[in-house]
Amino acid sequence: MSSPWIEGLRSVALEVPDLAQAEAFYTQVWHLDVASRDGGALYLRGSGSDAYLLALHPGGPVPRIRHVTLRARSAAALGAVAERVQPAGGRIVSQVAPLQDPAGGAGLTLRDPHGRLFQVVHGDARRPDGPPVKDKPQRLTHVVLNSHAVDETQAFLCDVLGFTLADRTVAIAFMNCNRDHHTLAIGISDNDALNHIAFLMPDYESVMRGGGRLRDAGHPIQWGPGRHGPGNNLFNYFIDPFGVVIEYTAEVEQVDESYRPRGPDEWKWPPGRVDQWGISPPPGATLKEAQKKVLFVPS
Repeated sequence: MSSPWIEGLRSVALEVPDLAQAEAFYTQVWHLDVASRDGGALYLRGSGSDAYLLALHPGGPVPRIRHVTLRARSAAALGAVAERVQPAGGRIVSQVAPLQDPAGGAGLTLRDPHGRLFQVVHGDARRPDGPPVKDKPQRLTHVVLNSHAVDETQAFLCDVLGFTLADRTVAIAFMNCNRDHHTLAIGISDNDALNHIAFLMPDYESVMRGGGRLRDAGHPIQWGPGRHGPGNNLFNYFIDPFGVVIEYTAEVEQVDESYRPRGPDEWKWPPGRVDQWGISPPPGATLKEAQKKVLFVPS
């Protein structure tokens, strides 16, 4: 199961009300490192090879998402993606061109029919790939985006970006482009907001210690600890100081062409459970509301 054009998820760009507060939280509490400061924006990296995972830009009183950045498999893949955007109902915001950000490379930006923005890049800078670092996020593993028209969003991701459906529950369509079970997922909703961003931790202990660290800093676990069904990954969910939902995860299921997608009738839990373990209660109202608040920047 893999996309012919998209290698994986690189980063997410957000607008936040207070860059200084964002830097303090994401470095001291979330355990990212400053990669660069450029043009008023802050770029934060994990312990893996990606030049950065979050690009944080100064914004208004509420956070917004600028774009999700995906890495193309080749320079030719950028052209292949660009050719598919308009026939699928999307729009090219910026054509393939050199990118003026700390990671460099070339890329294009496109908007899907419902306003989501994706940047697709190739040739961006990477750091030497060292061993995992205790309690530090390595990379982004997935982003979940809400959709009021899930079938249309799924079709766009398949037709334009080459994603395939890994699994579908009553709440989420999980989309695959590489060995990770899912890289993008579509939350079945009445809105088109950012649902959450998931950061891959090196191990189970780092996910659990992260829960304690966040709680000590005044950011309690909103959902978790638990183990999901689709993806089989461990999870702890939190809300950052501005209302963005973020997840620590580990042990994401690796899949290949032999993986058999399952549907809602096969992904069912016993009464009272919402994950494999059944330890934590279901997500509460605070988390559910936060998962509807962060919208893409308008046209």
